[in-house]
Amino acid sequence: MKTKKVLLTGGAGYIGSHTAVALIEKGFEPVIVDDLRNSHSFVISNIEAIVGRKVIFHQVDCCNEQEMRAVFEEHQSFEGLIHFAAYKAVGESVDHPTMYYKNNIQSLVLILDLMKEFKVDNFIFSSSCTVYGIPDHIPVTEATPMKEASSPYGYTKQVGERICTDWSNSSNSKITLLRYFNPVGAHESALLGELPIGKPQNLVPFIMQSAIGKLGALTVYGNDYDTRDGSCIRDYIHVVDLAEAHVSALEKSINDGDQKVVLNLGTGRGATVLELINAFKERTGQQLEYSIGDRRSGDVPAIYADCSFGESYINWKARYSMEDALEHAWKWENYIKENHSN
Repeated sequence: MKTKKVLLTGGAGYIGSHTAVALIEKGFEPVIVDDLRNSHSFVISNIEAIVGRKVIFHQVDCCNEQEMRAVFEEHQSFEGLIHFAAYKAVGESVDHPTMYYKNNIQSLVLILDLMKEFKVDNFIFSSSCTVYGIPDHIPVTEATPMKEASSPYGYTKQVGERICTDWSNSSNSKITLLRYFNPVGAHESALLGELPIGKPQNLVPFIMQSAIGKLGALTVYGNDYDTRDGSCIRDYIHVVDLAEAHVSALEKSINDGDQKVVLNLGTGRGATVLELINAFKERTGQQLEYSIGDRRSGDVPAIYADCSFGESYINWKARYSMEDALEHAWKWENYIKENHSN
């Protein structure tokens, strides 16, 4: 039987590593490409521990044409490509916009050129709910108009979607644009999770590192938004649910998917930052110190998904609760402290 290889860029990262596991569980062979600038080499070993076998890994920069071409030439044929290799922190993108434009756009264009050359026809793009900007109404559907992006990161996703669309039209290849909301949690084994390099840019890893004593008190950025408790509202989706959605989207694209499809991936429920903090304390029994700070540039006050179309189109639905995600993230944080603390 022909091996169903899938090129997985950024496959040692947070969402990518979970997707590698999900692909293997569905009978695919992920070919992981990652230069480890935002991840760690032990992640590959941990993927192998979960699935019980070796995986294919290339330590390659997705902006390097020579290195990426060598990967395509070595493997010759891919069922599809799932693209995660991008910077993803809103606040960091505000501070370093050109770094985001260079990395996120350059890598995408190079990969699409190589896909066209090597006749790879199914592309899954890791987009984001940030493409909606500050929406007029929530929950947002796939038909919600894009507003001006609130951050350079969000703008790279808007531009990326346009690039993907133009490429699909020119190559007659299939694209799936996955606009997902706030990934949280970790693998139930506690062998995979979110481990940022340096100070965390996202809320949940900061909570975990604060609770375990690695960082000081958490800062909640703003409590004067027009929400039920004044803090920002987000749709927190478990990373395993998100990974499984990527595999379902790929299977749909390969079998009978449309040439272009846009899907929201979330839970359809919004939670405030303060609600998330309280849920963590209640689920784990841990104390957590926090203070209220000023609003953070680039943050959208409130957004959560209407996922009904995506759930129907790829026959998928989020299984885990926000509380499950926080419990799994806490187990992962303790694993890191015991096994990989500096």
